[in-house]
Amino acid sequence: MAVDYTVIVVYLAGMLAMGWWGMRRAKSKSEFLVAGRRLGPTMYSGTMAAIVLGGASTIGGVGLGYQYGLSGAWMVFTIGLGLLALSVFFSARIARLKVYTVSEMLDLRYGGRAGVISGLVMWAYTLMLAVTSTIAYATIFDVLFDMNRTVAIILGGSIVVAYSTLGGMWSITLTDMVQFVVKTIGVLLLLLPIAVVKAGGFSEMKAKLPTEYFDPLGIGGETIFTYVLIYTFGMLIGQDIWQRVFTARSDRTAKWGGTVAGTYCLAYALAGAVIGTAAKVLYPKLGSPDDAFATIVKDELPMGVRGLVLAAALAAVMSTSSGALIACATVADNDIWSRLRGVVRPDGEAHDEVKGNRAFILIMGLAVIGTAIALNNVVEALTVAYNLLVGGLLVPILGGLLWRRGTAQGALASVVVGGVAVITLMATHGILANEPVYYGLLASLAAYLVVSLMTKPTDAAVLAAWRERLAGRDPELVSEPVPAHQ
Repeated sequence: MAVDYTVIVVYLAGMLAMGWWGMRRAKSKSEFLVAGRRLGPTMYSGTMAAIVLGGASTIGGVGLGYQYGLSGAWMVFTIGLGLLALSVFFSARIARLKVYTVSEMLDLRYGGRAGVISGLVMWAYTLMLAVTSTIAYATIFDVLFDMNRTVAIILGGSIVVAYSTLGGMWSITLTDMVQFVVKTIGVLLLLLPIAVVKAGGFSEMKAKLPTEYFDPLGIGGETIFTYVLIYTFGMLIGQDIWQRVFTARSDRTAKWGGTVAGTYCLAYALAGAVIGTAAKVLYPKLGSPDDAFATIVKDELPMGVRGLVLAAALAAVMSTSSGALIACATVADNDIWSRLRGVVRPDGEAHDEVKGNRAFILIMGLAVIGTAIALNNVVEALTVAYNLLVGGLLVPILGGLLWRRGTAQGALASVVVGGVAVITLMATHGILANEPVYYGLLASLAAYLVVSLMTKPTDAAVLAAWRERLAGRDPELVSEPVPAHQ
């Protein structure tokens, strides 16, 4: 394993070096939180694919393939569909808003009264998303070094917190681009073909496994529908995803770069399912489907290659973890603390914004590591995050983009009713039940429609300013120069 260890250590050291490089580049709030809104198509596509394809998509995607066969691709496939929908239909408008958070968008659309509660919901979502990614370090470092779970979480989490705190989005962008390349080589170009060959090829896989393993809908229609609700719609409204859209240097980059990333996700989904199916042939009696990835990597790959593929898994976890962490810190600072500070300190005392953003990433990072140590179930934590996001925020966000008659009161009612319904149903039906997101979403929609129609329409001046902002014509927005090399 010495060669594998060397590959991993060099990779982790490189992540920290990029954090130092990013620190020298991030001199303003825009540079620190959204990479100066300067990313071109190549970097935008790579980093967007990196953030949405995390540990759940890699380790979990292979596990679903092990359990269900090719239909196990549906979870990651719906993530790709969501990213495609966001990129084609919404990303250009989102990029032109020139904001930092989803809650700022709600304030612009509804007149400045919808952001606080939505910020709390979004903060809870991004926190739990970062926690689930951080828990995954335990699995990877256990395979690598037979390391204690708590130590593994602290080690992996500390590296992500370090480079994210140093350079913000610039560090995360550069590390994500490297992680995208490592994942592509490790999973698509190495592990996928090797796994299929080791399993005897597709003909041998079909001969040894039940026919339902090759049924595209074998995982079940209700499960697929739930994946669409949670992941496809979740991609449309998550702060971690929107914050990447804000990094695009133009609305065209956001649209077409995101489309490329979404298409890549579809290929990644199928690759994970095929690898899992091959693992089922090689190891038919594993204790847990989620062990399939680590087992096939550990037992079937030659040294050096094994280290690179494990680095790919680490890259998948780190990219999602860092993206969720900066999103969590941005929401905590911009949407929660800044509003409280505005009440407590109305004199608007000046402060170093980049220093403040760094402090919030560090504080949120420590909170994420502590929560990850306390929790055990990754699936439950991820389900809580997406149920709250979709049940509480999908309707007011999409309603604000698509329905002129939606009001601030309707948006607030939608967030509160949907959020309470989701929490109540998770308590009564269980966290992993489908009912919380189904009925929470319906309750949120009903509250939004009824309250919006019962209240006074949004002020015409607010809507006019909103339309100008969507069109990128707001005279108050200062366009930032785009360097030629970008």
